[in-house]
Amino acid sequence: MIGVAEVGLVHNGSLSKALKLIDIAKEVGADAVKFQTHIAERETLINAPNPSYFKKESRFNYFKRTSFKLNDWIKIRKYTKKKKIKFFSSPFSIQAVDLLRKINIDAFKIASGEITNHPLLERINNTKKETFISSGMSNWTEISRAIKLLPKIKKKTLMQCTSMYPCKLNNAGLNIINQMKKRYKIPVGFSDHTQGITASLIATVLGADVIEKHITISNKMYGSDAFFSLEPKEFKQMTVMIKETSQILNNPVDKNNIKCFKGMKIVFEKSIVLNKDMLKGQKIKYEDLDFKKPGVGIRADKIKKVIGKILKKNIKKDSILNYQDFK
Repeated sequence: MIGVAEVGLVHNGSLSKALKLIDIAKEVGADAVKFQTHIAERETLINAPNPSYFKKESRFNYFKRTSFKLNDWIKIRKYTKKKKIKFFSSPFSIQAVDLLRKINIDAFKIASGEITNHPLLERINNTKKETFISSGMSNWTEISRAIKLLPKIKKKTLMQCTSMYPCKLNNAGLNIINQMKKRYKIPVGFSDHTQGITASLIATVLGADVIEKHITISNKMYGSDAFFSLEPKEFKQMTVMIKETSQILNNPVDKNNIKCFKGMKIVFEKSIVLNKDMLKGQKIKYEDLDFKKPGVGIRADKIKKVIGKILKKNIKKDSILNYQDFK
């Protein structure tokens, strides 16, 4: 299981905030940190419409203002190496792919809206880098075509997500995780756009190989993602719960070989005992017996093997019976 902290544009164009978010991602237990790489002039027209959930400034101006230069990306790359956290980003243009390749990024993420951008996919394919493919707004045909365009990528993961910000729980589409696994025979993850951690935990139980979740310093930060992202405390809680869930799922228990219960069975199970003093030669009847802890003698479920037996010796009340006591 890989846990990914999605920084996106929460840094709002501040390199210091970007580095702080890497610190936070590491501190809360994320295995990887994911950014977005925008070059406004190469990816959007000036008058392109905004999504409904963010209209405080034009998309072009937002991407232009919050984008990093090559030197900034080099610093981010070096910092992720220093922090020993995996680093990947979503490029939104061919030029962004080239930039990320130049800084030797660990992996690419194909954003939901780019899955039909075949020139971009072909450029990523030529890098041969590990790639995560978001399926947020794509149908099966589009997903299949995208995967076929990445034959040089030996390590690729398909991500189920729903491109709604935030996504309602009833639109999370977690049923699709297993459908994807059966169709494509590759690892499948879940990019969680819901608020809270419930969907990510359920995705883990359903077999997701990767969980990606937006992270922020504060939900009050400016931008298109901060309001539905997880703050550090909640992200850490999610990370712990996901890892604990994975530990449970990856360690199946055999009910016929539960070694840890061996000592408990002795303490809690019942042995067959006499409820009165009895003499050698007497026949044991049901009314002569009680069933008491510990379970070191003949267990209570073996009572039929005791009733009707003849005692070989005198036995006191509350004595635990053993097979050698009778004939």
